[in-house]
Amino acid sequence: MKTHSLSEPELTLDLGRYRAQPDTPPPPLIPLAQVDPKDAQMMANVGVTLKGLPRAGAYLQRDFYPLCLLTWSDDLDLLPLAEALNRYDWLRERYYWRAVPADLNPYTAACAAAPQPQGFFIHVKAGAKIPFPVQACLYMTRGDIVQAVHNVVILDEGAELNLVTGCTIHQGLSASAHLGVTESYLAPQAKLTSTMVHSWNPHTEVRPHSGAIVEAGGVYVENYCCLRPARGIVTEPRTWLNGPGASAKYTTIIVGSEGSVIDTGGEVFLNGDDTKAELAHRAVCTGGTIYQRGLLVGKAKCRAHVDCAGMILDSRRGGFIQSIPGLKSLHPEARMSHEASIGKIAPEQVEYLQTRGMDEREAISLIIRGFLGANIMGLGPELDARLAEIADLAGH
Repeated sequence: MKTHSLSEPELTLDLGRYRAQPDTPPPPLIPLAQVDPKDAQMMANVGVTLKGLPRAGAYLQRDFYPLCLLTWSDDLDLLPLAEALNRYDWLRERYYWRAVPADLNPYTAACAAAPQPQGFFIHVKAGAKIPFPVQACLYMTRGDIVQAVHNVVILDEGAELNLVTGCTIHQGLSASAHLGVTESYLAPQAKLTSTMVHSWNPHTEVRPHSGAIVEAGGVYVENYCCLRPARGIVTEPRTWLNGPGASAKYTTIIVGSEGSVIDTGGEVFLNGDDTKAELAHRAVCTGGTIYQRGLLVGKAKCRAHVDCAGMILDSRRGGFIQSIPGLKSLHPEARMSHEASIGKIAPEQVEYLQTRGMDEREAISLIIRGFLGANIMGLGPELDARLAEIADLAGH
């Protein structure tokens, strides 16, 4: 069996093996009520619910084309990115490909080369605090294609938004790939909470890239959960804290299984005075290999911390977790720290819970659930049930 080097994971993706361009005309947009029930259930598993929870807007994309597009707020502009580029000249001039360079790697270049960009555009007006989450689902129903999406999110001064993005694929499909670019721009005092939930099958290759530029007093929070891993995942989020008092927090929750190779990164550049950043990685290995990386670069008076933690449940067939927290200080008043830990479930924790009336499997499930710490609000009962399912399976 082919093995992976502890320092150089083999995650090169040959995009030439996938269909990159549509071969059918775009379908008409439909209301949420007409979404196929099987698709709706698949979306619910990644936190995108079509009924039951209040939402301020919804964008659904199936394979290459938008399927649904709805907004319920005058302060929120939600469009397919291709339409937004045609409508707003300032979008291309001031924002497009500024937070993520088009030539960063072959995957961003593939997104940039698309004749018409896929993905969504969100703009929140100055001072607007959107009361309910905006949700987007980018899902795949075909094998042998590459879904290359590009999303742009802009918050004007003092605006606030909670964005939930779910990415998933029908189970049982053949080899496919998902490329994602998300650019976020936060004006002074704006706050964006971006939660991305992924659920894949063992044949999918996934390369998400996000970039955020945060001005004075802005707050950027990114949560990334991958509960059904793909064959290979590489994440490369980057944030620039350019204004004084800006802050960023990343939380990454990964479950790795046999045959998967997952490389989670994260870089934050603290360029303004009194900026703050925190990276928190949590990984549960039930097989496969997981790389936890994080780099904080302090260029001004700042505070920053990176925390990588892993739990090994099954290391058969070469499964492992490698944690690589990193710090780089370029300023004498940059206060930066890191920690990393990898271990297993402590028997004394299990024994303590058993004295409280739990059986062994219930105790192990509770410990894993607490370790993942996935208390992310507003994602619906289906995602919560998936977390419980992971903990229960590990309890065996």
